[in-house]
Amino acid sequence: MEQELELENKPNKTISQDEVLQAALKLFAKKGYFNTSLTDIKDAAGITTSSGISQHFKTKQAIAQALHENILDSLSISIDDIRRRNRKAAEQLREIVDLLFKLTDDAPEIVEFLLFVKSEEFLAEPKPLLETAAFTKINRIFQNGVKDGEMKAIDPLLAYTYFFGIINHTLAMVLSGNLPKTAENYQAQAWLMAWGCVVKK
Repeated sequence: MEQELELENKPNKTISQDEVLQAALKLFAKKGYFNTSLTDIKDAAGITTSSGISQHFKTKQAIAQALHENILDSLSISIDDIRRRNRKAAEQLREIVDLLFKLTDDAPEIVEFLLFVKSEEFLAEPKPLLETAAFTKINRIFQNGVKDGEMKAIDPLLAYTYFFGIINHTLAMVLSGNLPKTAENYQAQAWLMAWGCVVKK
């Protein structure tokens, strides 16, 4: 009993930067940026004082910015790997779709953050999503697909809109619960519909 009391009186547990980011990610995805407070993040991370957060991040805005950068950087690196492994636009896009559907089932908060959290709420000078490195690389896939005759001769940005309109809306419907099964159950059909919009027949 004495040993238990000593444990309870120990100072606030040390928390890593990644743990703060993971706790914040889930809250931002579920409640939105404005409806999440630093206290919410502190409680979700399982720490008793705000100093556990402030040693890593001074503000909620700084946490959201770090999450935004980390997610887009990881996505950009994944797209580089996919493009290195595959030559054709169809193969590259298929792997990107595979990645997004897998993330929706395995780490839904990441896709929720990408689809639903508005970067203009926390970035001082928000860059449009289409201008980020990850999406510039995806747009290049569409440009190459059109140039190589693999896709219809339409504006690559329009091809992007048609293709990811279907993919992103399917994922959003899964995440909101409007589509009741896991993302994996809709993946093959969503791919066929999306690719059918842009492929040169």
